[in-house]
Amino acid sequence: MKAWKLLLPVVIGLAIAAVPAPTGLQPYAWHYFALFAAVIVALVLEPLPGGAIGLLGLTVAVILARFVLFSPEQMAKPGFAVPSAALAWALSGFANTTVWLIFGAFMFALAYEKTGLGRRIALALVKLMGRKTLNLGYAVLGADLLLAPFTPSNTARSGGTIFPVISHLPPLYESKPNDPSMHRIGTYLMWVAIATTCITSSLFMTALAPNVLAVELVRKTVHVDLRWLKWLYAAFPACLLLLATLPLLAYWVERPTVKGGTEVPNWAGGELKKMGGLTRKEGLLLVYVVGALGLWIFADAWINPTAVAMLVICLMLVTGVITWAEMMQNKDAWNTYFWFATLVALADGLSKVGFIGWFATAVGAHLGGLTVIKALVALLLVNFLLHYLFASVTAHVTAVLPVLLAVGAAIPGMPVDKMALLLCLQLGIMGVITPYGTGPSPVYYGSGFLPGPTYWKLGTLFGAIYLAAFFLITVPWVMYR
Repeated sequence: MKAWKLLLPVVIGLAIAAVPAPTGLQPYAWHYFALFAAVIVALVLEPLPGGAIGLLGLTVAVILARFVLFSPEQMAKPGFAVPSAALAWALSGFANTTVWLIFGAFMFALAYEKTGLGRRIALALVKLMGRKTLNLGYAVLGADLLLAPFTPSNTARSGGTIFPVISHLPPLYESKPNDPSMHRIGTYLMWVAIATTCITSSLFMTALAPNVLAVELVRKTVHVDLRWLKWLYAAFPACLLLLATLPLLAYWVERPTVKGGTEVPNWAGGELKKMGGLTRKEGLLLVYVVGALGLWIFADAWINPTAVAMLVICLMLVTGVITWAEMMQNKDAWNTYFWFATLVALADGLSKVGFIGWFATAVGAHLGGLTVIKALVALLLVNFLLHYLFASVTAHVTAVLPVLLAVGAAIPGMPVDKMALLLCLQLGIMGVITPYGTGPSPVYYGSGFLPGPTYWKLGTLFGAIYLAAFFLITVPWVMYR
């Protein structure tokens, strides 16, 4: 760990706190914003894991609660106890149902990995469709699409399941990393894989962990509930078109020189033979995930989606699909749980101290002359383009989303529910623009088949395509249907 990465957030936080509070904002709210800004800078620099940074930020806020959380009027109320009130606020994220839904979905991903079902699905599609390079692109896409609803970590889905399978394919055609031969087939496959996972991350609420965090921030900031099926219905038209054309577009742009062959399906068939027939655990998992998907879509009025995830976890434990020990050893799931539980509370603190309301009023005054549509387009463009500054969708959501939500909500006539949904639907597709834009991006960037100039060129082109599809299809679909 580099010391400057740990010190810089502290220096920035102290520097902001040393500046007098702006007009209309109380000093304690400004001090809380300084603390929050320090946490965001730390999340970008990552001197510690995200969960540890969030826990550290919460702890500092609790210790300094008299100066950063509560106004003098609140503390003067009879019977008001600062220590207990601060701790209750800090721990609220750990009881949040949305955070537990994310954790439950990570257990689904664990089961895919432990049973081998995720790898089997990927290999089966490669065997079925791998005789032509274009079809192989659709096979890679299909594997991600099938895993996406139940894998909230696109790093686990694409970087941990899809990449290990397709990384074996280029050498079969003498396509080597960091070599002119990478364009034979390797660059095409790697780009289809990373570009696909960005689309599926926008298609399903549970395909990207920050999506679910965003849903909770929307609920807390503008009091709008975004349901799983509503999300899917809104994202479906544009994402379907992008998924249907992505492998073909990449094929035209990248122009792989290998057009087909039998090596890939033969290799995939051999790997499937090694795996043997569908195991009992794989069969049970298949039943569970289909059942969970059905309940999420058709029964959310009777059973909470988080309760569905908890039910499936219990069934997997009772029937031995996963073990308690494996569940306890899933570091990614527990890290994400701590990360999001702390960030939910920290982001809620911005509203709690009045910073969001003050900021929305100040910025909203400058947007007052714009029509609702022009203001909405401006907010969506800012949201998308600001992602160039973030190496984490989670950090982007925590830092940017509450502010944009509040600014939009302050504009007269703005349909807040639709604005919130549109902002959230961008979170997956924005990851395509940079080699650091979303979790699995560094995996593909580091493969050697997508060197810097190639990645930036493709990211800029496909980012523009995704953004155009979003504005031409998703925005009208959400606003006017």
